Amino acid sequence: MKKIDFSDISLKRWITGGIMVVLFLLVVLWTGNWWLLLLTPLVVDCYITNILPWDILKKDKDGKRRGGLWELLDTIIFALFWVYLIQLFLLQMYKIPTSSLEKSLLVGDHLMVSKVNYGPRMPNAPIYMPMTQNSLPFSNIKSYLEWPLWGYHRLAGLEKVERKDIVVFNFPCGDTVCINMQNPDYYQILLTEGANEVRKSRELIKGLTFHNSWERNHFLSDLGRKRVWAAKDALGGITWRPVDKRECYVKRCIGLPGDTVEIRHNVVYINGEVLEDEPGVQHNYYIKTSGVILNDRFFEQLGISNEDRQVGGVGPDYFLPLTKEKAEKVKNMPTIASIVIDEEERDSTGLSVFPFSQDYPWSRDNYGPIWMPTKGSTVTLDDKNIMLYERIITSYEGHTLDYKNGKIYVDGKETSEYTFAMDYYWMMGDNRHKSADSRYWGFVPEDHIVGKPLYVWLSLDPDKDFFGSIRWDRMFMPIK
Repeated sequence: MKKIDFSDISLKRWITGGIMVVLFLLVVLWTGNWWLLLLTPLVVDCYITNILPWDILKKDKDGKRRGGLWELLDTIIFALFWVYLIQLFLLQMYKIPTSSLEKSLLVGDHLMVSKVNYGPRMPNAPIYMPMTQNSLPFSNIKSYLEWPLWGYHRLAGLEKVERKDIVVFNFPCGDTVCINMQNPDYYQILLTEGANEVRKSRELIKGLTFHNSWERNHFLSDLGRKRVWAAKDALGGITWRPVDKRECYVKRCIGLPGDTVEIRHNVVYINGEVLEDEPGVQHNYYIKTSGVILNDRFFEQLGISNEDRQVGGVGPDYFLPLTKEKAEKVKNMPTIASIVIDEEERDSTGLSVFPFSQDYPWSRDNYGPIWMPTKGSTVTLDDKNIMLYERIITSYEGHTLDYKNGKIYVDGKETSEYTFAMDYYWMMGDNRHKSADSRYWGFVPEDHIVGKPLYVWLSLDPDKDFFGSIRWDRMFMPIK
């Protein structure tokens, strides 16, 4: 081992090393990961004593400086290390892939997302390739190691999630995924496939009695699971992902912990009061012209994308997404005979929206009321509302739930109540009729919150060629 001569250590190294050790200890204190103290000697050696060959990539065995590929490799490792830290604790970039938040955010918007505002999370899978979410580029190879896996721990942030905040979060139903079919989610696929099997052969349920929706849905999901797993190769395989490696979604927070959310005739109510829509909120409208075929200029003036035009009809009847302001503008056009907002009536089948129960005959546009659980609050469980809280109890908070002979069991013990370990949120898209949001998969747990988008740093219109696609008016636009 190299002998240390402290007299050869310069004052500059002592000062630099002292500052870095203090910063390291502050990071340990901030993260609460006390085991990191074991790495303190490495920090001291890196900046002060230099016993270990930290410059092994820079110099050969004769002490001469390497060049070429070795220099490049050293630079790449150094850059990836800092990218890892920045992405973990400070900032992350996110691209809007769908129109669920139009016209507030557009397809092709690239967002800068702050993890500091709500507090950065310590990673569940700490060993991963920076600048990836769950797989390596152009492959289905996981970009992270499944060991070690850490539990949920969020560091102190600058603020809490507020109502109407636009939030980036990990998809709650993204724990298990079919690689080649991730929309709809795995659990909806199971339920749908099971229902299809029953429709094909009613003999499957002959003589069966379901006491509640929980028994019915578990029966259907078990049928669907057999079919899905039999075809897993065709689906690209089925895999499980930790929370921070699930796909990222971006929506607007409508309901905070403790709120009661309800939708009546496309209008959102929070705790019984109307929630005023943001300017960008839009719905689908049935439009009938006086016989005129709408031209490209009409669509461009209203900001309707090519994707929405393709499903909107060819005239004189159209089905198009519009904000209230633009719907009023269209209504007053002389060539428009009628314009009516789309509305789904309440659905008694129980297979339309979360919690997919006949006891909750809700629809996309007439939903709830539904209460947002809060950390430490206790709810009385019954054979109906276990459909609301099943994923919270099992997938999000790690318990087992069973229903037998009219009795509820959590972790194998009969119970009639449950105390929540986390806060939960309700997320919805501003493009209300083209958004896969909480109405279809329920609550968003606090440990799934990634961060707060701050601004659009780049926006590319997918309907235009590259050189004309940049939306200059949206560059560095703050997000509200």
